Amino acid sequence: MKTNGAIRARLLTLLALLALLITPLGTAAQAAPSATSTDTQAAYLAAQLRTDPVYVTDQLPREIPQSTAPDFAKLAQRTGVPTYVLVLPAQATTGSGLLDAVHDRLGKDGLYVLIDESTVTEAEAYGVQAPAEDAATVALYELPYDAGPLRSFERFADAIAQGAEKAAARAESAREKYGAGDEPADLYIGPSDREDQSTLTGVAITGVPLLMLLLVPYVRRWWRRRPGAAPREQGKQAKGKSKSSGFWILTALALATAVAITLTAPLLFDQTRSSASPPPRAIDLNARLDRVAKGLAEDPVYADPESPRVLDKAQLAQLHDRIAKFSSSKGGGPVFVALVPQIYEDESQGDEEAFTAAVRDKLGGQDGVYIVADPLDGYINVFNHGLALDTYSAFFDLPESISYGDSKADEADDHLLGERLDDLMVILGKTARTDQPTTPGDPYPVADPIAEDDLRPLYYGEFWSGLFLGVLAALLFFGLAAAVLGIVRVLLRRRNPEPLATSTLPHVSPAAPSLSYLRETAKTESRAMTTAFGTGETADARSLDRFEATMVLVDEASAAGGSGEDLDVLRPAALVVIIVLARATRAALADEDTTRCCGVNPLHGPAKSSRHVRVSTEGNRRKMLPLCDRCLNDTAPNDYPALLLTLPAPDDDSRRTPYYEDDLLSAAPEGYTKLGRKVRESTLAH
Repeated sequence: MKTNGAIRARLLTLLALLALLITPLGTAAQAAPSATSTDTQAAYLAAQLRTDPVYVTDQLPREIPQSTAPDFAKLAQRTGVPTYVLVLPAQATTGSGLLDAVHDRLGKDGLYVLIDESTVTEAEAYGVQAPAEDAATVALYELPYDAGPLRSFERFADAIAQGAEKAAARAESAREKYGAGDEPADLYIGPSDREDQSTLTGVAITGVPLLMLLLVPYVRRWWRRRPGAAPREQGKQAKGKSKSSGFWILTALALATAVAITLTAPLLFDQTRSSASPPPRAIDLNARLDRVAKGLAEDPVYADPESPRVLDKAQLAQLHDRIAKFSSSKGGGPVFVALVPQIYEDESQGDEEAFTAAVRDKLGGQDGVYIVADPLDGYINVFNHGLALDTYSAFFDLPESISYGDSKADEADDHLLGERLDDLMVILGKTARTDQPTTPGDPYPVADPIAEDDLRPLYYGEFWSGLFLGVLAALLFFGLAAAVLGIVRVLLRRRNPEPLATSTLPHVSPAAPSLSYLRETAKTESRAMTTAFGTGETADARSLDRFEATMVLVDEASAAGGSGEDLDVLRPAALVVIIVLARATRAALADEDTTRCCGVNPLHGPAKSSRHVRVSTEGNRRKMLPLCDRCLNDTAPNDYPALLLTLPAPDDDSRRTPYYEDDLLSAAPEGYTKLGRKVRESTLAH
């Protein structure tokens, strides 16, 4: 019993020791992939910096060609301290510790800067005095997103050169402006913006000149004919010449405007590119392809050294074994695995099929199964070139867990690419063989990396439709302007009403007008007379005499505290005289042969003939009076008293007196000349 217990105790002790040994080994094994990944990536980048302190990746030729490395090197010299620059894809630098690992591997103090395809993303100072964090903030907030990595690094280097104090103040100011919404404006426009510019230019070239041709003559006519406007007296011949010369001048101005817009629009919209990235050279576009092809020519599995390692030694050995077995199997063949990122800014524009075709060309058209596994996002794509395999049914229906990975793969740093590639090789080994080799055909062409950022010419594409839209816009604007001017005309007419036509006066003139009616009518007739008279160049002696007599009363109103438009201070009789003489003045200017107004009611207008008429309902008293057409032909003898003009008292409209009882208006039946003389005499008497 004791012996058995001792043995059991010893066994438990051995198991405990084994557990202690196994646990750290297991932990180390689990940690190995990530540690190896970081160290390998850092070791490669450190080796590159040991050769040249500026390293520009070959995986971003559309955004940062390798040929820009000298430009980064010149900017790095501005910092005043040893500066090491790494330009890498953003996804390849995710996580923390890359600059620390590179510095440890390189073993040199200095300013280490990490730049992705858009801006400075990280900077650390090791053993030197440099405001790395503040300078990175300046580069981030002082520039718009589309400024580009080279301009971003330039701003960074300038901030470093200013010193810690100025860089800190500059970073704080930039941070405050950005936080307040004062973000810097974009430096470049896109293709849609250029289309908008082309459309706007087309609209302006046709719309503005056409609007000038339509609107200027219309506004000129509207202005001359607006209510209250003074007429322009010209001879017919001079008027015709003026219109003709004005038309040709306006046409010349419209054409000159169209030419000016055509010439100045390219100066205003002078953008030629939609990005800060310089056009790549052929060597930039082929650098990564040559590197991958060279690697695959030496080893069927090529892992991008710039990216984190996703396969450990055991997984890599297993993959090589699977490839060797498939290659030697019946109907099998070569397999090429490229663990290379597929990025939109690379030479293939992130198209795995185009990348595979280009690499195959670099390998001399080598047939085989090409597998592209992205170490950054974990996607796997398979393409068969020339092997007799039923890849349409095998590869097109790959499980998503292999092609894209599942949630577990998304959470893993290595995207479980080792396990998924192993599963893919199992499927590949089981793929049915065919009698004829298969190929995916030519890939879709990718955008030209040299010209993809070039903007279309301004006079291209949407410009032509803009010309048509310009015509429509001009017509629409003209219609709106005409409608607005029409509304203004109505408002002006209400403010400056047109005088009543002479032919309507006998029928619309009241026999007992109110004081307000006399005031408004006097203002209207006075305004119309002044407009018609103008400068007086075409006035004869008769119209001049009547005009001056009318203005005597208008000036009297002004002297009494009113104005040329404010006749409210005048008594009713004076208002009637202004109405009568203003109408007579316009009649004389129009060469109408009228000398007297209606004696029954001077507001009836010109008189045609004279007759004895009754002017009162009491008795049979008659007076010889000049009569208008209505009073002469359409009025019964007993109706004259009802048509006789009566005037309201200045302070009471209900008390009315016949007009001829007023000393000033008593001369109205005797003619316009005597009425004007009476006005002058009355003014002199006062």
